[in-house]
Amino acid sequence: MPTPLTDINGIGPATAEGFQRAGIPDAETLRELGADAAYLAWMRAGNPPHFIGYYALVMALQGRPWNDCRGAEKDSLRERFDALKAEARQRTPANEKGHLQLEAALDEIGVGLRR
Repeated sequence: MPTPLTDINGIGPATAEGFQRAGIPDAETLRELGADAAYLAWMRAGNPPHFIGYYALVMALQGRPWNDCRGAEKDSLRERFDALKAEARQRTPANEKGHLQLEAALDEIGVGLRR
């Protein structure tokens, strides 16, 4: 029987629901995909990207508390997160709903988020 996503420390019901919308039904699938592929699927499913959510996922899959991420490790994860966001934007179809589509439209008219 598959293990629920919420059996991974640091993944609550709302996060589990977001991963299920992204086609990741259980903890085994999430672990097999790894943090980067899973978070890319998360964003492509229209879930909003959040850096803390991303690095909390990385820590959870390593069995570490979310606030264990600091210094150079956190900086490195920020670079990976930014690259994943850029990849998700490039591959998100124009007709797909979600935050990424809104962000792309705002960027196009010059009022997007400052990064």
